[in-house]
Amino acid sequence: MHSTHGRPRAGGDGPATPADRPGGRQQLPADPPGPAGYDDPWYDALATGWGEAGETAGAVPSARVADRDGALAAADVYLEVQRSAAFQEVRSRYRRFVVPAVIGFLVWYLAYVVAATTAPGLMARPVVGAVNVAMLAGLGQFLTTFVLTWAYARHARLRRDRAALELRWDTQEMARGTRGGGL
Repeated sequence: MHSTHGRPRAGGDGPATPADRPGGRQQLPADPPGPAGYDDPWYDALATGWGEAGETAGAVPSARVADRDGALAAADVYLEVQRSAAFQEVRSRYRRFVVPAVIGFLVWYLAYVVAATTAPGLMARPVVGAVNVAMLAGLGQFLTTFVLTWAYARHARLRRDRAALELRWDTQEMARGTRGGGL
């Protein structure tokens, strides 16, 4: 047994593999030959430039070509779910929270930056001891970030997670049905 550099692995006098040595690890069985396929309806093609040998850029892997009819049916399932009222409700709940929160936070952040650059006298005004308005507003930025993160997580847990999980399960069941019940 030789390594890639042409030298014997164990120097010629000892066991050739770790499994042959006393207390050595056993080798795991090799993966079965052939292309590895994904059973994921969102998976269309490999990302280019990631070192996949033997694949041309943008080519669909052979495992997906063989399942083309099933993949098309699964795509129809996802389009149907996207058009459903339940999906639209989850998306609208998300937007009703995120859009005002992002706008509010950006206005608050820009007001802080603009005040710091255009009104240095206001920002330098002492509040308590060495603490001035700029320090309180800067700490308020951090506090706002944590409060907004907490509010988003709470909103997601109370208003969207259950409906999104039900949608996910329904979608998976529908996708399984398009492929004849197999995974």
